[in-house]
Amino acid sequence: MKISFLQNSLKPGVTQREVFSWALYDFANSGYTTVVLTAVFAAYFVGTVAGGASWATLVWTLGLSASHLIVMVTIPFLGIWADRQSGKKRLLWVSTVGCVLATLLLATVAPQAIYWGLFLIIVSNVFFSWGESLIAAFLPELAKPEAMGRVSGWGWSFGYIGGMFTLGLCLYYVLSAQAQGVPATDFVPITMVITAIVFALAATVSLWGLHEKKSPNSSTLIESFESDISQRIDKQKKVSLFQKLLQTWRKAQEFPDFVRFMWCTVAYQGGVAVAITLAAVYAEQEIGFLPQETMVLIFVLNIAAAFGAWVLGYAQDTFGHKGALGLTLVGWVITCVVAALATNKEVFWWAAVLAGLCMGSSQSIGRAMSGLLSPFNNRAQYYALWSFATRLASIVGPITYGLITWATGGNQRWALVSTSLLFILGLYLLSRVNFKQGVVQASNKPNRK
Repeated sequence: MKISFLQNSLKPGVTQREVFSWALYDFANSGYTTVVLTAVFAAYFVGTVAGGASWATLVWTLGLSASHLIVMVTIPFLGIWADRQSGKKRLLWVSTVGCVLATLLLATVAPQAIYWGLFLIIVSNVFFSWGESLIAAFLPELAKPEAMGRVSGWGWSFGYIGGMFTLGLCLYYVLSAQAQGVPATDFVPITMVITAIVFALAATVSLWGLHEKKSPNSSTLIESFESDISQRIDKQKKVSLFQKLLQTWRKAQEFPDFVRFMWCTVAYQGGVAVAITLAAVYAEQEIGFLPQETMVLIFVLNIAAAFGAWVLGYAQDTFGHKGALGLTLVGWVITCVVAALATNKEVFWWAAVLAGLCMGSSQSIGRAMSGLLSPFNNRAQYYALWSFATRLASIVGPITYGLITWATGGNQRWALVSTSLLFILGLYLLSRVNFKQGVVQASNKPNRK
């Protein structure tokens, strides 16, 4: 049965089943970020694997930053290949399998196994990040330009439901295990297994129902093979990954508002990355939350995030993408200040709910704006630049937080205050983006090859 208001948001020929399959991938992979990066493994690594050392938070952020650096270097190349070969779905299968297997292996990380834990986090997050960029590149193929915001919001809110589903299963198991006196060293590994299984099952259903549209500039596999052989024979035609990155960035200069928005993304997503990767660490180290309390906190945060992504998804299409994003960035500044001043769990709860509302909406809006500012026949390549920007942000934000925490002897409140400056910088850079002009330019001027 078709739902009229959903169908009216989709491009001709796109079925509601396709959109559900696309959104289901957000449902599938959100368990990884929710359980591994936010609610469970992050705090477990800092408090148990690294023994709560003063340098533990910095080491955790360094590991994540290493994974983001790998993504920054490789994702433009993957985007170029995906555009030429219409290969987003094939690469998505690879990234999914890689992330699921690495998440399963996280169950083997024991106390003091710092290097093994870091290695698996790096590998799993690289595969996850590749998948995040690839699934985002499907959005412009599904939604009409005027409905990009709400369709992105559907996917992002469904993703938070997926995160809550996986976290809920883990929370049920943890509470049962704790009632029987099972220690964290035994129940945390099982939560990694639960997360990997949910990811694998939901992503498989998603990918079976997801169809890739033929790119206007795609070539056949034979043509690609012949091209690759000729490039290997002619050394002058060889292009390194770094050179491909530079080429992509040079092409993007033809769309100055897209470039300005990428710098804005680096700033505000740096703050969002802190919230995603260090919320549980802050709650337990500074506010005194117990592991099960932290999981409940993140569960509620995901409810707020799903609501924020859904509501702001419609609001941005009605009242403007730029204004909606600016509103969420103001909310982020308030969140950082309240959380930094919080001295009890009740106040921190309010900050967490506001963070959830801002988190879902700011990420969803950013994904939609990136699609609208990109030339239509190079969307995967330009979404690779968006992914590059978010990965750079995921280095800048957490590393700054980790360094300040280490330099102040473990004081994370000052680190959180510094995070608010990233959102303020994002607001300033957003004010310099002429969004309407950028959309018109991207629509009328296909990027040259």
